[in-house]
Amino acid sequence: MTRAALAPHFSERALELIITANIRQDALQNQFGHDEIHYDNNAIDAGNRYINEQRGYVLAALLSPGNMGACVAFGRLLHTAQDFYAHTNYVTLWLDEYKDQPPAPPEIDPLRKDLMQSSSLHSGKIYLPWDALYFIKPLRPLVLKLLPKDSHGWMNLDTPDQGLKFDYAIAAATKRTAHEFDLLRKILTPEMFARFTNK
Repeated sequence: MTRAALAPHFSERALELIITANIRQDALQNQFGHDEIHYDNNAIDAGNRYINEQRGYVLAALLSPGNMGACVAFGRLLHTAQDFYAHTNYVTLWLDEYKDQPPAPPEIDPLRKDLMQSSSLHSGKIYLPWDALYFIKPLRPLVLKLLPKDSHGWMNLDTPDQGLKFDYAIAAATKRTAHEFDLLRKILTPEMFARFTNK
């Protein structure tokens, strides 16, 4: 998603920094107790604040020479923005409006304000130890029988195993990635933008 949305805009070095920082958000120390990073446990407001905080770090980092800190913060920001579509029911709320004839995944609007502020919007709850055991693939079928339907295990759209909604989550997250880049392009000075993208 990140590469698809950003490859034309960044040098390979900058893009690798962004992607690496994004992936590192899934390190074990960030999995539990950091709901804001992944929008888990209904941490919708906290996730939104985390994205804004990381955007601020991008700007602060670009006040100094180099771009490494800005790329790392942007990678962290993107991880959370992308997880919004995989860990909340946003995709489900959007698809519910189309009943039996949904548009193709690329048609999803990732920034519908009414859906993002809907009282029906929620994310998967973490039920320990079962949600931790969910990540052990051979145990997954058994664990899902024990997990409530509002759990992360049932709600997440992180893999194609989750069915058709996965394609919509990927499409929405890719569009959101491009949106977050466009936001920064609008607020950065030309010199800061050139350093950020390392082009």
